[in-house]
Amino acid sequence: MTGWPTETGRLPLGDLRLQSGAVLPDAVLGWKTHGTLSPTRDNVVLYPTSYGAQHPDLEWLIGPDGVLDPGRWFIVQVDMFTNGLSSSPSNTPGWPGLVTAWDNVHAQRRLLLELWGIEHLHAVYGWSMGAQQAYHWAALFPEAVARIVVNCGSARTATHNQVFLRSLMATLEAAPQHLGDGHFDGQPTAALRAFGRIYAGWAVTQDWYRAGLHLAGGAPDLETYLRTDWEERYLRRAAADLYWQLRTWDAGDISRDERYGGDLPKALAAIQARVLLMPGSTDLYFRVADNEAELPHLRHAELRPIPSIWGHRAGNPMANPADAAFIRAEVRRWLE
Repeated sequence: MTGWPTETGRLPLGDLRLQSGAVLPDAVLGWKTHGTLSPTRDNVVLYPTSYGAQHPDLEWLIGPDGVLDPGRWFIVQVDMFTNGLSSSPSNTPGWPGLVTAWDNVHAQRRLLLELWGIEHLHAVYGWSMGAQQAYHWAALFPEAVARIVVNCGSARTATHNQVFLRSLMATLEAAPQHLGDGHFDGQPTAALRAFGRIYAGWAVTQDWYRAGLHLAGGAPDLETYLRTDWEERYLRRAAADLYWQLRTWDAGDISRDERYGGDLPKALAAIQARVLLMPGSTDLYFRVADNEAELPHLRHAELRPIPSIWGHRAGNPMANPADAAFIRAEVRRWLE
């Protein structure tokens, strides 16, 4: 139970035409709201999900003393396509292939309009792939978004980031259960265990391991930590969902729209929202340098790196009070 109003639901979208021209049949978006929508609908914060996450995994930062206060904001969590709750390969026969961030935010726009008549967002807050969606919101609907928080994310997936993603794709593709093109005839358990171990080397830093923080949660040794924190995390998800969500991430690019034609500076310059760029100072794949390169093209932006050895996980610090306090202070300042 929470001390504030919540509601959950699923919005049928019908057959959804994708950016690729393919059709996602009987598309559905899952969502949960926290707080109360104001009569003027001016207190809406959209909170998309990140890689491998479903909205319950990310609720920890919502609360009166949290990053997002449901007493002040009407917070709409929305499950991205491929996360297992919204339309995904695991629950959609005839999966059409790549579903982009462009597709996600257009569907989210429909959700807000059809369910609540929301045409303008006070903010979009996102971490990682959620941050990519926040960036897409600001570029694709410039007049509909007042501010965004890009927490460990970027406007375009960097080449080095793609190298990491494609190593994970290759691990799943090498499984005997892989039939080709992201289809599987069973859960590739061994490949998913390897997948988790690869991820463990990227999500946090060398300094984090050197400090012994992998044992701070109670694991007695490295092998136990890798099994409980990483292998089991991804074994809970369908391999096809993980695969196609990697493809979404790999294709992330706000300029992937006909009005921008792949011109990233043009897409960044079109953003009217105030942009808080909050990379992890030691993130190994959403680098501070990527946000630094974006900054000169943005009209209204600040760069506030999270000072942390937690790498990418500094942006989702459920077990990390220092980084959570930094994010809370910065986000509350930005939203007000």
